[in-house]
Amino acid sequence: MVKSIKWLAAGALCLAAVGAQAQVNQVRVWAAACANCHGTDGRALQGNEALAGKDKDELIQKMMDFKTGRKPATIMHQISKGYSDEQIQQIAAYFAAQKK
Repeated sequence: MVKSIKWLAAGALCLAAVGAQAQVNQVRVWAAACANCHGTDGRALQGNEALAGKDKDELIQKMMDFKTGRKPATIMHQISKGYSDEQIQQIAAYFAAQKK
């Protein structure tokens, strides 16, 4: 019985790890949409804003300002409306964790 519980626990941990990795990969997919203007992993070319290493809360606030129309934009207001608030938080955390 104890052996069965250990196998079940090990299986649950493996499934949790796979689920966590899938979530990381999903956030990378969402962030990849930013690469055209903000560079790979948020390291922008000259003339565009770099996102890598920026403060997470600042990134969230900017995206929410675009999403609500408080901040004018040419395209960011349209892009930001395509993400839920939770997705915006996850994307911001991804870019904040990247090295400048």
